[in-house]
Amino acid sequence: MDSKTPSGERIAKTIARAGLASRRDAEKMILAGRVRVNGAVITSPALNVTQKDQIKVDGTLLKEPDHARLWLYHKPSGLVTSDRDEKGRRTIYDEMPKDLPRVMSVGRLDLNSEGLLLLTNDGAIKRQLELPATGWLRRYRVRINGRPSEDSFAPLRAGLRIGAERFQPMSVTLDRQQGANAWLTIGLREGKNREIRRAIEAIGLQVNRLIRVSFGPFQLGTLKLGEVEEVRRKVMRDQLGLAPVSDEKPKAKKPQRRHR
Repeated sequence: MDSKTPSGERIAKTIARAGLASRRDAEKMILAGRVRVNGAVITSPALNVTQKDQIKVDGTLLKEPDHARLWLYHKPSGLVTSDRDEKGRRTIYDEMPKDLPRVMSVGRLDLNSEGLLLLTNDGAIKRQLELPATGWLRRYRVRINGRPSEDSFAPLRAGLRIGAERFQPMSVTLDRQQGANAWLTIGLREGKNREIRRAIEAIGLQVNRLIRVSFGPFQLGTLKLGEVEEVRRKVMRDQLGLAPVSDEKPKAKKPQRRHR
């Protein structure tokens, strides 16, 4: 019996590296019978492939993977962070520059939230950055209705429990009162669905604007609403601990914006 590990890499990883989907979503595609290898439909991700294999997803030949890339995107409010929406609402992909390659979002910002969203063409990087173990601090500028005091946010700083769900402690700074609203800066290391909005509601207040200003070392800075800016390879490599790319050449890219 041959005990050697089969050559190549797992089919789901190959699909993810090609920027078509995350590894987990690629596995779902395979289980749904949407992937063919050398003309035959496969229904199990337990398959290794090499460059000699022909892979098709939904009838389209899988392209050679590009080197890993990362972009900063200033998401406007009112867009869904998804490639399609069952309610027919506009998505972030409807507003992307036409010359942008196929990308995936790292995590999400909900419909009414805005600010920094990371995009990548590499499923492995997407998964790496979304893992709770990564633990990167995400900072938000948050406007709430009401006149809170510093003591109002003690439950958030201690770690809030809503039903059976426990939120990790958040850093909360009360920046200023502006009429009937107050501005806060909130930092957290989790990415639960609508976490800040739900936590603020739990202490009797209401969020009426939420802007993500940073995700780990990556900053929104002066990036304008709707603009996309690529992170330089060296910066991405240093921050994510990636191996150098042999043909790497420093190149500054101007922010891109979709013109309506």
